[in-house]
Amino acid sequence: MSDVVLSVENLTVRYGDIEAVKGISFDVHAGEIFTLIGANGAGKTSTLRALSGMVKFGGAVRLNGRDLRGLAAEDIVGAGLAHVPEGRRVFGPLTVLENLRLGAWTRRRERAAVAADLERMLTLFPRLNERCDQLAGTLSGGEQQMLAVARALMSQARLLVLDEPSMGLAPKLVKEIYAVLRDINREGVTLLLVEQNANLALRLADRAAVLETGTIALAGASAELLQDARVREAYLGA
Repeated sequence: MSDVVLSVENLTVRYGDIEAVKGISFDVHAGEIFTLIGANGAGKTSTLRALSGMVKFGGAVRLNGRDLRGLAAEDIVGAGLAHVPEGRRVFGPLTVLENLRLGAWTRRRERAAVAADLERMLTLFPRLNERCDQLAGTLSGGEQQMLAVARALMSQARLLVLDEPSMGLAPKLVKEIYAVLRDINREGVTLLLVEQNANLALRLADRAAVLETGTIALAGASAELLQDARVREAYLGA
């Protein structure tokens, strides 16, 4: 049995006459952390938006063998893929608890299981436990990022897709967020990560691909890419 959770073949994304993603292919394996790195405008966010049903795409995308083409975003969540978008985008006027419960909207009939997962999230993210009744819009940036990740996990995602989780956060909070991501991965959740901080992403991930102007320029084990002269010069400041 294949351990491929996500299969992407010849993915293209267009915005009018602009082709943002130009026929890229990659696989994400069960239990691994896979990262896409690259400069602004390389096509990283467009790739994630295609996978989660937020934009139309060409090519083939399969999640656990299921073709995602044409599926609505909520159906993709139900299939096991959850997207933590750039900028967090929590529901500011709602409380922490209300945000978490909305994350389980596709499972709303599973009351006992949802309640158990809610307790698990509050244990995994103690800061959220302390702020259950606080409006999400009043949380710090780091706390909002924790909430966005926890909200995605409430869908019982087996593949968690994250877009720039460290953006705008102080180094101490980035360290906390990445420690939680490691814990989530060790519990069996596969991660697909887009991160502007290439050094951070490559040190967390098992494998990686480098996007340049909508195409994959390099791919391989993260440890190898960390030592690659082209990656070090272009993305690691070496």
